[in-house]
Amino acid sequence: MPSLLAAFFSSFIATLLIIRYKHLHCHFSSDSDLLGPQKFHTIAVPRIGGISIAVGLLIGILFKLKSSPDSSLAIVLFLSSIPTFAIGLTEDLTKKISVRRRLFFTAIAAGLFVYFLKAPVSRLDIPYLDMIFVIPGVGALLAIFAITGLANAYNIIDGFNGLASMVGIITLLAIAYVSFVLADPLIIYLSLIMASAILGFFIWNYPRGLIFLGDGGAYLIGFWIACLSVLLTYRHQEVSAWFALLINGYPIVETLFTIYRRKMHQNKSPGLPDGIHFHTLIYRRILAPHHHSENLFSANAKTAPYLWMLAVISITPALLWWQSTSMLMGASLIFLIFYVWLYKRIVRFKTPKWIYPQ
Repeated sequence: MPSLLAAFFSSFIATLLIIRYKHLHCHFSSDSDLLGPQKFHTIAVPRIGGISIAVGLLIGILFKLKSSPDSSLAIVLFLSSIPTFAIGLTEDLTKKISVRRRLFFTAIAAGLFVYFLKAPVSRLDIPYLDMIFVIPGVGALLAIFAITGLANAYNIIDGFNGLASMVGIITLLAIAYVSFVLADPLIIYLSLIMASAILGFFIWNYPRGLIFLGDGGAYLIGFWIACLSVLLTYRHQEVSAWFALLINGYPIVETLFTIYRRKMHQNKSPGLPDGIHFHTLIYRRILAPHHHSENLFSANAKTAPYLWMLAVISITPALLWWQSTSMLMGASLIFLIFYVWLYKRIVRFKTPKWIYPQ
């Protein structure tokens, strides 16, 4: 508990200091592009919130190490995450780092995690297909691919105040719960220490958007959650591999659908930004036209809870049937169908009435 409090307050204070002294760094740390397809803020805002989360993580882990030296695995995971956090933060400061380069450094970070923690993907729980794991290196490559992909997915869903950070907190709490059932104190701790660090940032980010997560923060959160998802299924064979998929269902489906939409329908590079993500449609088609006030809970702030609930729809069956591959496969298919159905309804101006704010 003391280390969790240390992570929270360290992140909280670091975020406060970044906001308080933004006049000293806003010329290079702020997101001053107000016209991009995914820009919904009206003033320049610091986009280096990832620093606060990294500080919270480090302080919390060091605090834990002081009283429990056997928690060194937490330091290994933190050190492994440095390449992806660093390249994301570099993009936040320079705005010149390509998606390909960010993915490359994230893959390096994932490789470090797999190498030092010896935690490859060991199964997919699909008959016959699992035979590929007899080939040396396949599990490690799949783990690197999955971790890199999910880290990037969190960057994709980071579009509105509190969206990616709260989805991260909800997912981490779910992982902590299953780890509690399995009596795995290491993964419980690794989940809660990140959730605590995110919460210290979230209080300043939501609902007013005084600071943004930035690429550094989004990649760090996604990387951490991906590593824990892989680690949990590797350490506990009774946990279905589909648990790791479904608990991250929303960011994964959003990313896959984005790639499909851009490549197949728009003939564009998947790395280019656009304005028709699911969260963008919720804002533009449902909230913005019916919400004109600029109070604390603006249309921007009201967008994130819709996506929090979408994440919960995916996470809930993962928690209920974390041991049952067949149930998780069925739930994954249902979630995918629901996502595509609702997306198409909104795009075609046939949004169900129940989704509109009352």
